Amino acid sequence: MKTFKALAALLAYPEAEIVAAAPEIEGALREERLVSSGALTSLQALFAQLRDDDLMELQERYVSLFDRVRSLSLHLFEHVHGESRDRGQAMVDLRRLYASHDLELATDELPDYLPAFLEFLSSLPPAEARAHLADTVHLLESIGARLAKRGSAYAAVFQALLEISGGSREGVTVSDDEIRAEDDPAALDEAWREQPAFGPAAGCGAAVGGHTAPVKFYKGVAA
Repeated sequence: MKTFKALAALLAYPEAEIVAAAPEIEGALREERLVSSGALTSLQALFAQLRDDDLMELQERYVSLFDRVRSLSLHLFEHVHGESRDRGQAMVDLRRLYASHDLELATDELPDYLPAFLEFLSSLPPAEARAHLADTVHLLESIGARLAKRGSAYAAVFQALLEISGGSREGVTVSDDEIRAEDDPAALDEAWREQPAFGPAAGCGAAVGGHTAPVKFYKGVAA
């Protein structure tokens, strides 16, 4: 389904190729009609930024949100397991899910990276894709609410995903104090001080201030 690929692209690090493809991304969303007109209207602010803002500004904004604020991490298991060893097993299980559909990540990106997960969903039948997406509703809702509280245009992507999944389970309230605490430099240092469970060489854990490679899958790797 093109919609999942389109939303994955909107959540990827805004390289020049992504910015140039923004009209095509919007066209895919309109063509497939999996998201409502209201959700498409909400996405216009993000499309406007991709169209009008300087590339460096787009990239700095992305990093300041998704790479520096742990509660906004696009690595789903970060919110569930943190850097515990349970996250490692969850990664293994998710790779097995991809492999069971004859897919394997073609980049060094972690399997729980949300754009990668959405790219995987795009290869599934609609009902199966929605079922897997529904398993992440509580995470999507939490991230989306925090982005909305910050006035970020990226919140609209999570609104669209929640809509596709069948809606939110319960409202998430985010206070001004929570946002201030997340943006406090001392709090940021504390949040990222712990080392990944398997060490830096294993690639576990997002690098603060870094960004991710485009998501691609190899086909035909499952036994």
